[in-house]
Amino acid sequence: MRVLSTVRDLGLPDWLVFSGAVYQRVLNRLTGRDPDYGIKDYDVGYFDAADTSYEAEDVVIRRVAAAFDPPLRDLVEVRNQARVHLWFEGKFGEPYAPLRETAGALERFVSTTFAVGVRLEADDGLTVIAPFGLEDLFALRLRPNPIRKTNGFARTAASALARWPELTVIDG
Repeated sequence: MRVLSTVRDLGLPDWLVFSGAVYQRVLNRLTGRDPDYGIKDYDVGYFDAADTSYEAEDVVIRRVAAAFDPPLRDLVEVRNQARVHLWFEGKFGEPYAPLRETAGALERFVSTTFAVGVRLEADDGLTVIAPFGLEDLFALRLRPNPIRKTNGFARTAASALARWPELTVIDG
């Protein structure tokens, strides 16, 4: 909640907290683990197509980091989803078409289980975005993204299974 409320107060455009910061906490709750077990970072995506330069993104990265005290300062990772297509293929070897909004990134995650984002609204309500639904996550089921096939699923599934052996992996 501290990450959600702090990022909300920063007023980033079209922002979400997603990835492990969301699904790993759910897995931890469902399997009786400490809430922070396995969490390496808190991924924050925002969308600003007005300036897709790294320099503009870096200003936001530094602004967000300054809003947190350690250890969160070093754990919150911020990325402008409007510029992911500029570097993704070079880093991961797969093409990545430009996005139109932050929520669109969720449809490209390796697994349906991982494709969950949340935003804390001004009225303290939570907006949950899960393009593939929440059934797989709450059923402890790990399956590949049906609309984005990637060679990375087997490796990602093995890593998740090592941390949460309760998962059922469905490949294909």
